[in-house]
Amino acid sequence: MFRKLTRLQRLTTALLAVACLTLHSWTALGNEPSTEPNSGAKIGQKVSLFTLDNCYGRAVSLDKFADKKAIVVAFLGTECPLAKLYGPRLENLQQKFGTDDVAVIGINSNKQDSLTEILAYSHRHKITFQMLKDVGNKVADAFAAERTPEVFLLDSTFAVRYHGRIDDQYFVGGSRARPEISELSDAIQQLLAGEDIAVPETPVEGCHIGRIKSTQPRGSITFTKHIAPIFNNHCMRCHREGEIAPFNLTCYEDVVGWEDTIMEVLEESRMPPWFANPKHGEFANDPRLSAEQKDLIFSWIENGMPKGDLTDLPKPPVFTEGWQIPEPDQIITMPEAFPVPAEGTVDYQHFVIDPEWTEDKYIVATEARPQNRSVVHHILLHVIPPEASPRNYLRMRGPILAGYAPGAIPLKTPDGVAIKVKAGSKLLFEMHYTPDGYAQKDQSSVGICFAKEPSKIKRELKGDAASFPPKQLIIEKNDPDQQRVQDSKKTTRNVALVSMTPHMHLRGKSFRYDLIDAKTDTVIETLLDVPAYDFNWQLKYILKKPKLIRPGQFIRCTAVFDNSANNLSNPDPGQRVRWGPQSEDEMMIGFMEYIPL
Repeated sequence: MFRKLTRLQRLTTALLAVACLTLHSWTALGNEPSTEPNSGAKIGQKVSLFTLDNCYGRAVSLDKFADKKAIVVAFLGTECPLAKLYGPRLENLQQKFGTDDVAVIGINSNKQDSLTEILAYSHRHKITFQMLKDVGNKVADAFAAERTPEVFLLDSTFAVRYHGRIDDQYFVGGSRARPEISELSDAIQQLLAGEDIAVPETPVEGCHIGRIKSTQPRGSITFTKHIAPIFNNHCMRCHREGEIAPFNLTCYEDVVGWEDTIMEVLEESRMPPWFANPKHGEFANDPRLSAEQKDLIFSWIENGMPKGDLTDLPKPPVFTEGWQIPEPDQIITMPEAFPVPAEGTVDYQHFVIDPEWTEDKYIVATEARPQNRSVVHHILLHVIPPEASPRNYLRMRGPILAGYAPGAIPLKTPDGVAIKVKAGSKLLFEMHYTPDGYAQKDQSSVGICFAKEPSKIKRELKGDAASFPPKQLIIEKNDPDQQRVQDSKKTTRNVALVSMTPHMHLRGKSFRYDLIDAKTDTVIETLLDVPAYDFNWQLKYILKKPKLIRPGQFIRCTAVFDNSANNLSNPDPGQRVRWGPQSEDEMMIGFMEYIPL
């Protein structure tokens, strides 16, 4: 119901908001603001009172809550992934403590978020507390708030008693199954009990607040001429309407407000998602920006983000609606819609489907399509051989027939090449869901194209895996550096290696593929090195040029696991972990695709 507004609607809403809020967007009602610029709301300091409009256009003053013993001021955004997850958490806290003694106030200081979008956010996440619009980010500046979500707990005198995060469940790039520490809830309880706050300040993670900048646009680097082509080629596949990315990058107005977050994720190489060590291998699907491209973006932002001449805009990329492969000969759909909760960590979901193939199939194209892209993180469709029994489906799953991850491209085999699947095989959907702040459903599908003339298929695209024996995979507790090594089979003929897909779960730390000489047991070449494995991104690394593997050579996969408290994603460092299908269990599989020559 509440979809992203058009640029015209957003501009109209913003102009109305400015007109309404100019009269009272920042009003000192008692305590004088500090004369020190950006001194911020420090622990023990009283904050200046303010009046802002809520998402219904009504003025709300901080002194309205003078009768409360505890006031939570939370800076939120409508598109930030963490703010989407923690909006409902704040609502739960408001319900837990009630409204007699505790008040939660949400403040949106993002220049890119309109009143209508704030209202949609409130409805979508069933928020009952006040959501206010901070035009010109004046309140955010007075508090020295930097991110969404970021909270300040005030006492009845409007003095800051706690500042930081809400709890430790969600963080940039990962999450825990449940919070281990709930700092805000603990601080509220201690404040209501008249006690000192045990932990008054904690680190904050999230998106940068989209502030109004004082820098006037300058310089020759412009969005239309220099930046739009980069975003079109590297970002827009995910950062567009209906895709999994949290905000759009389809036009200049989409980018404004996200510049600080963009700089941060580029500096830390979090985006575009890619984890291969550049020293080893060249990959056809490498989405990374060059150093020159990053410098262009940084310089453009530092120069005040000049828009440029509209005639310089490149043609936007065209994304095919519907199937990107030819019309599928068969569509395989999950047997039922899966309910994705509003928050928390969802275990991997597995669905087995019998495609009723009574004869061998030669497959030349596949495409996995999420029904609900906002919550589907990745899809893997495995082949289960006909000899597998139901209790061994997960252990005996074969090659990956189709896969989806944000930004992934469908599988299309070269001419004369196909994937052969034996008659009687079954298919296994492996689904990874990421909650998006409100309950939703998904029933994803995979489209499959068969060879029109199987007799013309000269070579097969085959799958193999170096998989550590399930019964032997044990990850000891409280150990940050546990190595497991597994070799592939030695090839007896020349084969062309096409792709590699490392797979571990939450304790995964790093993964490496080495080409080994069987006679000397020495490394010929490192084919893929993933020094910082990220469970949240199940990436396939497709070689730009297939690698020839000769007889007497094999591939050795080396995985390292971190089952310590250093691993923020670790659900329980004190737990000895064995092989298993869920994220709290572990696996070590080095998937490979190759063509026998």
